[in-house]
Amino acid sequence: MDTDLNSLTQGMQIPFGGDKVTYVSAELAAAFKPGDRLLVIQTTGDLLHIPAAIWALSREAVEKASTAFSQMGTVPDEAITAFYESFAKQLENEDSFSLITEANAKDVEEAKSKERSTTRLELSLTMRENMIEGLRMWSTTPSTRGETTEDIQHDGWVVNQVTAGLGVVGFIFEGRPNVFADATGVLRSGNTVVFRIGSDALRTANAISEHALTPALIDSGLPPGAVSLVNSPARSAGYAMFSDERLSVAVARGSGPAVAQLGAVARQAGIPVSLHGTGGAWIVAGQSADPDRFKDAVFHSLDRKVCNTLNTCCVPSSRADDLIPVFLEALTQAGQRRGTKSKLHVVESSAGCIPAEWFQEVEIDRAEGSVIEPQTDLIQFDDLAREWEWENSPEVSLVVVESTDHAVNLFNDYSPQFIASLISEDETEHADFYQSVNAPFVGNGFTRWVDGQYALGRPELGLSNWQFGRLFGRGGVLSGDSVVTTRTTAKQTNPDITRIK
Repeated sequence: MDTDLNSLTQGMQIPFGGDKVTYVSAELAAAFKPGDRLLVIQTTGDLLHIPAAIWALSREAVEKASTAFSQMGTVPDEAITAFYESFAKQLENEDSFSLITEANAKDVEEAKSKERSTTRLELSLTMRENMIEGLRMWSTTPSTRGETTEDIQHDGWVVNQVTAGLGVVGFIFEGRPNVFADATGVLRSGNTVVFRIGSDALRTANAISEHALTPALIDSGLPPGAVSLVNSPARSAGYAMFSDERLSVAVARGSGPAVAQLGAVARQAGIPVSLHGTGGAWIVAGQSADPDRFKDAVFHSLDRKVCNTLNTCCVPSSRADDLIPVFLEALTQAGQRRGTKSKLHVVESSAGCIPAEWFQEVEIDRAEGSVIEPQTDLIQFDDLAREWEWENSPEVSLVVVESTDHAVNLFNDYSPQFIASLISEDETEHADFYQSVNAPFVGNGFTRWVDGQYALGRPELGLSNWQFGRLFGRGGVLSGDSVVTTRTTAKQTNPDITRIK
């Protein structure tokens, strides 16, 4: 009996979630060919189409990474160190890097023509320096492979707990070329990695691979598949990769809905995930907040738009008269620093605290260009869940709360449960805040400190929020040297041991 799915018809019922059905669209039915794959997301009913050619391309890339991992156990740490040094030197080489920047310029130009944000796509000199710094950091990071973390002594024998590489790391990101270098940190702990990058940055990724990464693999003698790229702009390439059971962990960075969907694909395949799709930090002003410290925290959290940028600010009603003017001043200065106006979203019930002139129309810099719109919009409490993906004009939500506890409840209910900062002079309030706010990253000042390289001295693979729950056995920063497992060995000194029980 033929059990393969060779075709779909419009209106075909597809069960999901145990008690629901979804329906095949005309577009999907027409596109689906024999040999293609259909993934059904059991939590949402999304139907994901993977063409046969894309499936094969992904399987080949993962196969290379899997084969390389089987060889990594015999690769000396010195060779891995040499890889990072060579990769860094290739990026320092002006001839090599000019070819990479040429490819990146084409990516940026095409993204702008589609009115997409290019804030994280453009390979600036600062990004180049950070990539080189990160690679050099990995080259000097001590290896933990084969490190004994615990030994348990028995009469005549000993058991050792030993760290080891985890396996193949699947990594998907959208448009940040620097992550391509950062994520090679998994090699430090004996892993291999397979990438898929969004279409906006695919030229740049191929150029980095051709002119820097591949030469470094060759120079160092690492297995050629230690770093593999699923070279396709199709979103289905990500679905195929994250459904490959040979992955040991799946890491996704990008927009919230896309990352949630990718995470669901991996979970259904039984693959552990590290997801960070929704960002945006919250700053809460306590009852005893110092106005100057509050202003500094807001201002220094809005220098550029990344995941740890301030997104939502909570001010207690008892301090609204003195703290909201300070907040607006900091927001204004953050815009002036970038040569533009800032954008404010205020919960409707808090709007009375905002001066009338803040509701006038101004010029806001969007990804598609300058747009004339009210500087302040009214939002509802549910809108506090939204991350503002701004291009140049700093964009923040504001809500007046009854108390710090009220702010914590809003954070736990509406935020992606990522970064929370309390500005307060009361240590008891800080202690209560830490215990009650459900965030992996908690501070008392600006929010931009949440970064693996900046805070921990280790380039990060990704930052995980708690939107999908707390993480088992690790922190919110996933770094190359934290992608490990534990092997257990036993060594007998007495050959005449037998179990009595």
